[in-house]
Amino acid sequence: MTATLYVCTTCKVDEVHEDDSQRPGARLHRALQATGAPEGVQIVGVECLSACKTGAAVALSEPGKWTYVYGHMTEEDAPDILAGAAAYAATDDGLVPWRERPVIFRKQSVARIPAFTLPLEAAE
Repeated sequence: MTATLYVCTTCKVDEVHEDDSQRPGARLHRALQATGAPEGVQIVGVECLSACKTGAAVALSEPGKWTYVYGHMTEEDAPDILAGAAAYAATDDGLVPWRERPVIFRKQSVARIPAFTLPLEAAE
């Protein structure tokens, strides 16, 4: 399986831009893509993560694993975000030991969501 690093491309962090491509979220997305996804991670831009007060926001998710949402990210954080994404991808459950997480992931977590599990059979 592959972990997905979602990046809110519409996050504007209280900035006003005539050109949406200059929003902080879009700039962060470009910085992450320019650096390149680590093995086992894909980078996907999305129009909104509904974390506007904590933008620019990213989320890490993979089927069967905990999902995380992080906020207050900048272009300069790209290397740490990608290091954290690589550590997440290497886990079986999405739980990276606290001390092994980049500092920005320890201090800028917005949400942690349990792994989604669907029933194998419909309830009768």
